[in-house]
Amino acid sequence: GIPMTDSAPAPTSYPHRFEREVWLGADCTPAFAYLDDPARLAGHMRQSSWRMGGGSMHFELDAQRGQAVGSHILLRGSVLGMPLFVDEVVLTHEPPHGKVWETVDRPRLLVISAYRMGFELAPAGTGCRLVLFIDYALPTGIFSQWLGRLLGPYYARWCVNRMCEDALATFPVGT
Repeated sequence: GIPMTDSAPAPTSYPHRFEREVWLGADCTPAFAYLDDPARLAGHMRQSSWRMGGGSMHFELDAQRGQAVGSHILLRGSVLGMPLFVDEVVLTHEPPHGKVWETVDRPRLLVISAYRMGFELAPAGTGCRLVLFIDYALPTGIFSQWLGRLLGPYYARWCVNRMCEDALATFPVGT
């Protein structure tokens, strides 16, 4: 099979970043409540699609439901028939201003390796400004490194853009 990312420890800084800024038609409090739900925020990964290689991811939440510092979010699934696994831990949780989470242990992914994701909300006019980001490393195995260089930036953009588009659909500006 295709080698997955290796077992290297998560970097303390990430060489790659993608972020997007959008304006939502809601105050920070309801926007934070929406974005704070891991299954809702990453709903695009729960649906089988060609971008997910025909696979999907399923979430397992701990008792804190991924909504407190130290809470774990497990993602399991497959892409192109290959098993994937990610254990994320919440690093910061500051309602209604922002949240950051990061992979721990050894993520088993195909086109990116360890990552840190998060969002910030700030009041803006009659709504709020959302900045959503992913900082990530590429895989280090020979084949997966090549695949990561080719598809990692595309995947990071797709993931962040889907999260932003879903938030915009939920809280359109001018409503």
